[in-house]
This record gives sequence, C-alpha cells and structure tokens, in this order.
Amino acid sequence: MAFNLIIEQEAQLEIEDAIYWYESKQDGLGEEFLDYIGGYFETLITGNPDFEIKRKPVFRELPLKRFPYVIVYEKINNDIIVYSVFNTYQNPIKKLK
Repeated sequence: MAFNLIIEQEAQLEIEDAIYWYESKQDGLGEEFLDYIGGYFETLITGNPDFEIKRKPVFRELPLKRFPYVIVYEKINNDIIVYSVFNTYQNPIKKLK
C-alpha cells in the first residue's frame, strides 16, 4: 500500500535549513542530504511506515543513519504527515524558546 506524504511547513523549513547548512560546508552536500532524506520519505510512503521507533503514543520517529536527523511523523489512515525533520545536535529546549 502506498501512502500520501504530507510535509508540514515547519518540517519543510527544517529541511531547507539543513540543505543550506550542508551546502555551505561542502559543495553538493546539501543536495546529497536532500536525496538521502528523499529515500527515507520514499520508504515511508511505499514501504512499511510502522517499523520506526515510537516515543509517544501518536508520533513516530525515524532516525537517519548518515545525517544526525530524526523524521518525526504520524500515520493517519493513508497519510504520512511529517511534522519535523529534527537535528539531533540541537537542544530541543532552546528550539521551543
């Protein structure tokens, strides 16, 4: 079963920030990050979105292996809603302020 992927605005901004940051460190690395995370999104919508780590009753987390990010999402019927692409090097308390 294929799912519909919905990326919330906050998650989209986090992805864009990561792309710009990686690109500023090395030419082409931002594009590599985008391709890499795209593979994870493809796995979520065409694969099994239930194989991830559950931290809370509703939200699911899928850690990336190559980059220090976690995809935070929820599965509702046929939709996969991505709420955050969180940089695990960030302090979550600072992000809320």
